[in-house]
Amino acid sequence: MSRADLGKDPEEVSSMFDGVARRYDLVNDLLSLGQTKRWRKKVQTIINPTKGMTILDIAAGPGSSSEPLFKAGADVTSLDFSEGMLEQGRKARPYLKFVKGDALNLPFGDNTFDLTTISFGLRNTHDYKKALQEARRVTKVGGRMVIVEFSTPTFAPFRIVYMNYLMKLLPKLARKTSSNPSA
Repeated sequence: MSRADLGKDPEEVSSMFDGVARRYDLVNDLLSLGQTKRWRKKVQTIINPTKGMTILDIAAGPGSSSEPLFKAGADVTSLDFSEGMLEQGRKARPYLKFVKGDALNLPFGDNTFDLTTISFGLRNTHDYKKALQEARRVTKVGGRMVIVEFSTPTFAPFRIVYMNYLMKLLPKLARKTSSNPSA
């Protein structure tokens, strides 16, 4: 199977996401069997955004995860290091604040945000510990971090289904729906 790891070279990862930016939301919905909307809703419930809350959405892509937080009244900054994703986000969601930046060197001062979040982006960094340290640095004292990432299921029957989907069906679907199946 092709994986989005690419040796975690930042330029290659950024280029890969530039290549899929135009259809990213659609492909994600198809490949996740519609689960991305459910996951975003769950993240929004966990975050419980309020008017004026400052939120940094790291690896925000085109802003799909940022949008419901913004609509709930939060002051959201959507950060990504893929110019293609940022461009797509600015077109689709011009009301969001998009910033180009790297999760390993966030362009913000210490204690800036009430909450930082990263959904399915930590795995695309070449140093996840550094990314977490940076997220913590820009989160206000007493603030929160919400992280959503894939992991291998521990329940054996579900793990078998998951691994078969991940290793067999997902690559076939990706080849048919994406301009860059590695993403």
